[in-house]
Amino acid sequence: MKKVAFITLGCKVNQYETNSMIQQFLQKGYQIVEATQKADIYIINTCTVTNMSDRKSRQMLRRVKELNFEAVVVACGCYVQVAKKEVEEIEEIDLALGNNEKKEIVEIIEKYLKERQKHSEIQDVMGQKEYVELGEITYTEKTRAVIKVQDGCDRFCTYCIIPYARGRVRSRKPENIIAEIEKIVQKGIKEVVITGIHIASYGKDFKKEYRLIDLLEEINQINGIHRIRLGSIEPLLITEAFVERLSRLEKICHHFHLSLQSGCNETLKRMNRRYTIEDFKSIVERLREAYEDVILTTDIIVGFPQESQEEFKKTYQFLQEIKFYKMHIFKYSPRKGTKAAQMTGQIDGKIKEERSRKLIELSNKNQKAYNKKYVGKQVEVLLEEEKNGFYLGHTKNYILASGKSEQKLENNIIEAKCIGADIDHILLEMQKNVT
Repeated sequence: MKKVAFITLGCKVNQYETNSMIQQFLQKGYQIVEATQKADIYIINTCTVTNMSDRKSRQMLRRVKELNFEAVVVACGCYVQVAKKEVEEIEEIDLALGNNEKKEIVEIIEKYLKERQKHSEIQDVMGQKEYVELGEITYTEKTRAVIKVQDGCDRFCTYCIIPYARGRVRSRKPENIIAEIEKIVQKGIKEVVITGIHIASYGKDFKKEYRLIDLLEEINQINGIHRIRLGSIEPLLITEAFVERLSRLEKICHHFHLSLQSGCNETLKRMNRRYTIEDFKSIVERLREAYEDVILTTDIIVGFPQESQEEFKKTYQFLQEIKFYKMHIFKYSPRKGTKAAQMTGQIDGKIKEERSRKLIELSNKNQKAYNKKYVGKQVEVLLEEEKNGFYLGHTKNYILASGKSEQKLENNIIEAKCIGADIDHILLEMQKNVT
């Protein structure tokens, strides 16, 4: 029985696909071991969203040989897809597979073990027109399951390489998604996270009129699922018609991650983001009118090419106005193969660092102030894990909560009183009532 170890870099889509590959190996009788253990085969599911992601991918590919020099090292995923020449120069790699080859990874590796010929299996994803099913078993995180509903992106933001790594939009058949979630229910999972590369585009490639909101309405009807959480979404998805239908779905979590990227129209235009800050403000107001307790989080890039001090000031002022619960701040890093990397006016690293620090301070201030509003109030929490007598979980609007209890409460939804708050979580006085 050969031992296989996986290392996954990047997003939830990669995690989902790693789980599918794990199931393929288990079904063929392989043993799965931790990435720190000695294995016969190491599979690194790579990421390429930034230059740092590329570097991490290369580091991991070289590091695993130190655990077992004789092991077969397999690189797969997004970095492999867009950096074929670089991958070929990494001596430690025995096999290089693109995103389309994940569905038959066991067969490819077994063929290699027989023939021992170093080669690459990298198909061009840009020509892929249909969603490829990777397997039946879902990637689960404790008490929630991640459901991949689509692949690919057609937006081509100037800083982003992902459309070239993932190809055009391909949507998964709704009947397959529903069938997967119905199986999840049987395992006692109470929450599903809807994810993909660009889930706002779900259904645009179908011949019949069927979009993300139609899918969510179907999922909402599945007995046993208590929460439906959306992954990162394109702001322009949030139309009046979308919110009107969404607000009727009682299982939708009141947390939305809207990737803003900049609070300055000039910067957004260079990014090819296709909306203005005025559009975004209307979207935020729409959600806050629909959900009294809504939490909004976002991604912001600082130091984008040609971002002047005045442009950054506009971003800062806009973020002060919007008051996101939390902001994920990224210092712009030129990504080879993108339009932004070719732009003039690249920003000095020290300036990026200073702008990043200011926005992180603002984010922490907002988050702590928001959490304090819950002190003295009752909240509903799905408890996910126990650590040293404390249970950790999330509210329906995705605030991290913790509380001490002698009861066994993992995977239970409880009502609890908030008795304290800090930047990153709220503290609960645990109730005995469990639903």
